[in-house]
Formats: sequence, structure tokens, C-alpha cells
Amino acid sequence: MYSASDLRKGLKVQIDGYPYIVTEFEFSKPGKGQSLYRTKMRNMITGNQLTQTYRSNDKFEKADLEERTMQFLYSQDNEFHFMDTSSYEQIFLTLEQVGDNVNFLVDNMEVQVLFFGDRPIDISLPIFVNLKVTKADPWVKGDTSGTDTKPVTVETGYVLQVPPFIEEGGRIQIDTRTGEYMTRVKD
Repeated sequence: MYSASDLRKGLKVQIDGYPYIVTEFEFSKPGKGQSLYRTKMRNMITGNQLTQTYRSNDKFEKADLEERTMQFLYSQDNEFHFMDTSSYEQIFLTLEQVGDNVNFLVDNMEVQVLFFGDRPIDISLPIFVNLKVTKADPWVKGDTSGTDTKPVTVETGYVLQVPPFIEEGGRIQIDTRTGEYMTRVKD
């Protein structure tokens, strides 16, 4: 069990049978009375936001969450199929559950799938992924438009800004947290 004083951004708790993650947290101590904990939480299944104020003696149940290493197999329509690397059990997640991670997901990539009970609810990608550049306009020498970047498209269809020396067919490393170019990858 957690108490209200344990609340922090990123903490996962269970409220009314649903897992919630704390997205914002504010502590206040009025002159008289108990401490107050103002929180914003997001339901990890429905995505609904909950804004609530708790007192220091309020208790929370720990969310029954488990992470499993799974391998991305393929996508079909709006379903993304994954296989458990230890039991070979297969599951699928919807496009809404995968979210922006779809921009970095390639076949056979190992990811962490978060389960609530037996239900998959979220995935975590590696921090850095290496993707092949499938479309890059040539950089015109002497182009002084004021920017030192150009747009490229990677194998997943994601478009991002990169330095002008990146060419079509090359591989680049992308930070999955920000979606930004990190470095060129030598094969």
C-alpha cells in the first residue's frame, strides 16, 4: 500500500480497479490542518484524466503491473502483433495502445509490454533505434536558407529533421523519447 506522501510523478497506483499513473503532483501544507496532495492522474487503460486532492492519511493500492519482453512480429490493419520471447505466446495491441511508438517499430524489434493482470496496456521501446533512411532530398551546396537541417523519411514512414550530410539508404539513430536524430550509424 502507498500513502499520499508516497505520490510522485510517474508512480503507478490502482484506483477503483484501474491502473493510474501520476502525471502531475503538487504538495501544499496549509497553516492549520493536514497536508494536501493535488494530483493529476491518467487512467492507463482508457486514457481518461483524473484530478484529485488527497490528504496525508489517504491510502492507495499498488497497481498489479508486469513487464514482459516481447518481439514485434507484424502489423495488420490497426493491430500490432507481438510474441512473448520466453513462452512464444502471441498477443496484439491496437493502434491507440501503441500510440506514437508506431513511428519507431520495426519487425523483430524487442520491446517491453506492460500488462495489467493478463491485459496488455502499453509498450516501451528501447531508448535508441537505428532506422534506414528511405527518402532524403539531396542537399544543394551553397543553400543558405538559414537552416542546417533537412527532412528525411525513415523505413517506418516517420519524417524528421537531420543534418544535410545524411543520404538516402544510410542508417541513423533516433531517440524514441523525443523522436529526434542522434547520430549516423556506420554499417
